[in-house]
Amino acid sequence: MSQRPHDTDPALRSDNLRMVGKLVVIAALMFGFGYALVPMYRAICTALGINVLSVAERKVPGNAPAGVNTQVDTSRVITVEFDANARGPWEFKPARRSVDVHPGEMATVMYEFRNVQDRTMSAQAIPSYAPRQAMAHFNKLECFCFNEYTLKPGESKQWPVVFVIDPKLPRDVRTITLSYTFFEVGGKTPAEPST
Repeated sequence: MSQRPHDTDPALRSDNLRMVGKLVVIAALMFGFGYALVPMYRAICTALGINVLSVAERKVPGNAPAGVNTQVDTSRVITVEFDANARGPWEFKPARRSVDVHPGEMATVMYEFRNVQDRTMSAQAIPSYAPRQAMAHFNKLECFCFNEYTLKPGESKQWPVVFVIDPKLPRDVRTITLSYTFFEVGGKTPAEPST
């Protein structure tokens, strides 16, 4: 088998070696830059005072002890009432009817659901708030209303609602009602009851 003329061309071989050398240098510079980003990021955040996590973890005289939420407004108490409405033949209710919380304090309430039908169903909950102005200040961190669920016949579940009430809630609001309507998705949802 004969060699092709361009395979033995010294100028072409030299150009290829030079290109490989440049690519190796560029790859090494990119790796070095990526490796240097972590200390550069720490230095910039510390200089600008935005390195919140590491500053909070340091033991500095005058800082609140770790784990204490300084955003809790202990000067007032909000009663949160829980309501459950089911559009369909299933059981749906909160484990507790109400809870008293301070604004800024995290709270968890469980909701219980049981599919009493003889068929599998998919459903989802939609929240509503009273008074309406409370909606902007009711922050749900975890909620079953974020997802659709499929339950087998007779299957029971418990789902949490983890929430924090913003301390900016107007002072005249002392009670909030969180109501969920649980309805079947894409199934045989019964008509709304007539009143």
